[in-house]
Amino acid sequence: MSSPHPGALRVDVAALAGYRDRIDVRSPAEFAQDHVPAAANHPVLDDAERSRIGTLYAAAPFSARRQGAALVARNIATMLETAFVDRGRDWRPLVYCWRGGQRSRALTQVLNEVGWRAVQLEGGYRAYRRQVVAELARLPLHCRFVVICGLTGSGKSRLLAALERAGAQTLDLEGIARHRGSVLGDLPGDPQPSQKWFESQLCDALGRLDPSRPVFVESESRRIGGVQMPDALLAQMRIGRVLTLVTPLAQRVALLKDEYAHFLAAPAQLGACLQPLSERYGNATIARWQAMAAAGDWDGLVAALLEAHYDPMYARSLERNFPSSRQARVVEANTVSPEAFAALAGEVRATLDVAAEVTS
Repeated sequence: MSSPHPGALRVDVAALAGYRDRIDVRSPAEFAQDHVPAAANHPVLDDAERSRIGTLYAAAPFSARRQGAALVARNIATMLETAFVDRGRDWRPLVYCWRGGQRSRALTQVLNEVGWRAVQLEGGYRAYRRQVVAELARLPLHCRFVVICGLTGSGKSRLLAALERAGAQTLDLEGIARHRGSVLGDLPGDPQPSQKWFESQLCDALGRLDPSRPVFVESESRRIGGVQMPDALLAQMRIGRVLTLVTPLAQRVALLKDEYAHFLAAPAQLGACLQPLSERYGNATIARWQAMAAAGDWDGLVAALLEAHYDPMYARSLERNFPSSRQARVVEANTVSPEAFAALAGEVRATLDVAAEVTS
């Protein structure tokens, strides 16, 4: 820990774990793109102020610093009177900005003048981002993955959730990506994170895993919706042990109708989502599927999509990415009720998770 400026103690990124309260003083737009997990955004300059001062600085640096200082002072005063008003004397926040410069130093100095033990992150967000990139190349190498494979609608996500409830160690990639990993996989009202925020959350999740225990994870291709998997994680998953989940077609159709129920009330929206597939299957096929949606023939449509699109595509992806699946252990889900997945998770954990812990 160093103190190059009076009242502004600095710590490097390795000390992050020791600070529960993390304050990001960057603008809301910067924060939305990516931030340190569990950080709260208290900008010393909002988006409009930052843009205005930046433009002014190019023409008149001294005037920009003077006006910027006034804005920062007013914003910090507001924080002291609102967001920080109930903080006790023993508060120890960590403060960071883009590169550990004036924005975070200003707030850190004021907080220390008040009597709190605030510290400034050396190198700011940029130092944190470099650490994320390095950790995403390192952390997966210490994981022993059990990869759950299975055709679309077989219930991989439900089995993964049941395994977590049963006490197994899991990594929910689609949950972090906020996407189900298919052309219809967007979660309504829940947009995907940016690539950097996806990586921040993924790095945080990987860092919490116990390397002595196996990690259950769904099979994924390189992209989950609009975000991309880190190379090291994907490579480590591909050499992991494979578990294949087999579910009858009728049960898969029922499960998908439940998970994609938002489309049942908006067939036109579903039709629009299917339109990009016309290059692969032709306009006549897409028109037939859209007509089925418009008529409410959901069982027929889901079965047709599975047999014509999802199943062949998944089979090709599985052969390319997880060739060891040919020797995988197979488990069957003859029903897709919560009770059935709970029982299946108990069976899987007893034979794979617990056994692996004993022999590791």
